[in-house]
Amino acid sequence: MATKLPGEKYLGHTLHVPLSSDGQVAAYVWPLRILTIQGSGVGGPTIGVEVGNEEVVRFDCHDTPGHWHGGGYDRLERPGNSHRDFPEGLQRVADQVAWALQQIQERGKELLEEAEHGPAAQMLEPSLVQAGLDSIKAHLAKEGDLRAKAIADNLIAP
Repeated sequence: MATKLPGEKYLGHTLHVPLSSDGQVAAYVWPLRILTIQGSGVGGPTIGVEVGNEEVVRFDCHDTPGHWHGGGYDRLERPGNSHRDFPEGLQRVADQVAWALQQIQERGKELLEEAEHGPAAQMLEPSLVQAGLDSIKAHLAKEGDLRAKAIADNLIAP
């Protein structure tokens, strides 16, 4: 499962879905991951792809401070080494989630290959990727707007 950093808080239930028939390539979603940046709480869904026990790609859909990690999140050891900004103008959680799922759908193999997981890239099964991403969407809808609750509870700055 994905790397949890000290001081982070999680709301909602995690979902883990296979993207390959042997389950070694999988995606996950934390419906709400809260962390502190420069003294303020930020958060939103975190979606990622892992190979075995190694987290490879992570999308931190945290609204304005949202970003993503490519090239091998765990392999590059520090989050700053894999940090990438979302495309310009992509600032809202719903848009970031949609973009993240689209990247996994359309560029999953490329993202795995870039992170030096070529064999895992070849194991991706399009039907499992589609089913897994559909499950993540449904799971987030079922969990509801946990971010709004966290804002109301003063866990996240508005």
